[in-house]
Amino acid sequence: MYNTTRRRGVRGAGLASVVALALTLTACGGSSDDGGGTESGSADDVKTALEKGGNLTVWTWDSTIPKVAKDFEAAHPKVKVKVVNAGTSKDEYTALQNAISAGKGVPDVAQIEYFALGQFSLAKSVADLSQYGADKLADSYSPGPWNAVTSGKAVYGLPVDSGPMALYYNKKVFDKYKIAVPTTWDEYVTAAEKLHKADPKAYITADTGEAGFATSLIWQAGGHPYKVDGTNVGIDFTDAGSATYAKTWQKLIDGKLLSPVTSWTDEWFKGLGDGTIATLATGAWMPTNLKTGAPGAAGDWRVAPLPQWKAGEKSSAESGGSSLAVPAASKNKALAYAFTEYAAAGAGVKSRVKDGAYPATTADMTSKEFLDTKFDYFGGQEINKVFAQSASEVAPDWQYLPFQVYANSIFNDTVGKAYVSGTKLTEGFAAWQKQSIAYGTEQGFTVK
Repeated sequence: MYNTTRRRGVRGAGLASVVALALTLTACGGSSDDGGGTESGSADDVKTALEKGGNLTVWTWDSTIPKVAKDFEAAHPKVKVKVVNAGTSKDEYTALQNAISAGKGVPDVAQIEYFALGQFSLAKSVADLSQYGADKLADSYSPGPWNAVTSGKAVYGLPVDSGPMALYYNKKVFDKYKIAVPTTWDEYVTAAEKLHKADPKAYITADTGEAGFATSLIWQAGGHPYKVDGTNVGIDFTDAGSATYAKTWQKLIDGKLLSPVTSWTDEWFKGLGDGTIATLATGAWMPTNLKTGAPGAAGDWRVAPLPQWKAGEKSSAESGGSSLAVPAASKNKALAYAFTEYAAAGAGVKSRVKDGAYPATTADMTSKEFLDTKFDYFGGQEINKVFAQSASEVAPDWQYLPFQVYANSIFNDTVGKAYVSGTKLTEGFAAWQKQSIAYGTEQGFTVK
């Protein structure tokens, strides 16, 4: 689940600290004696652990997990769960790696975003949960999140939420200027031109350069700039999907049709509230943020399918999302898996959805109750139906780098120049690729 605090934390990450995180993780790569990563376990061990009981520590910034922990304790009275917010995203990862390196204070369960999970799995810092039966849950999840937590037959976490993308748009603004909701990205550019011409203070969206957004749209366009096979890594932003994204988005930059407001700032929420920022192409976790960040626009916004790169296609992508993983150094991995499964695939899912989470489990995502939910903020629209359709159209074979945390941290210094200096996006991608390759090579990866 994304929230304002979290996103601000990610964007504010200092380069030095991110580099330190990646270095430390890589230094642990290949270790076979760093805990229980190679220990064997079984589904029977999980049953035995639940019968025996014990204590668990769970690190998460997800506000829905404490309620799940209480419910789990009620269902299993011999188990006590301590939920700790050890920071969001990078802050938690740094604390987690420090605990792993120190050999003490390691939690039994940790929330890890999809883009960062590869760093921990490659370093054998998280357990392969397939030994406990996690591999049998593949059909329970939508393709995007499941692909994000698996590598071959190994399962390094269970998806706890997902972010199938859609187009949020301000219907009041679109109606005022008689602009049709775009169904393709070419129509989106046309809508941007029409809107900004009608009101020079209004923009189709705000974008000052964000790695996660760019890679998600490249993903939707069928791009595969990253290819990862263990420590063998390929990085190529000249592929067709990347080129498609760059060609269209360059038109918005060249036309000065993007609001120069950075996401997740007070100014950004102000723009979302007063209609000067008219759309957002982002994940299904956004509604709660809109509701709390732009309360004055209640009733103005709607949700539509993500525009397509080619008319008539049905393709989508994920933005954000995270998993619950069991650190290899946990001393009670079987019991930790039991909680993870409960929260991510069992009864805990309904509790989380009730508190505003968007699930990754297809049964919950497609239940009539979930789909028929009406949202007052969106004029009573049943927006979950749009997200569910999007989830079914996400390409399953996207990969992130095993050092994606670092790569994202240099996006603004490379690709981001296109937004402020006249550098073309394609030139920015070339620089991003070059610096990512150099960094990966320095860290011991074979990068091409």
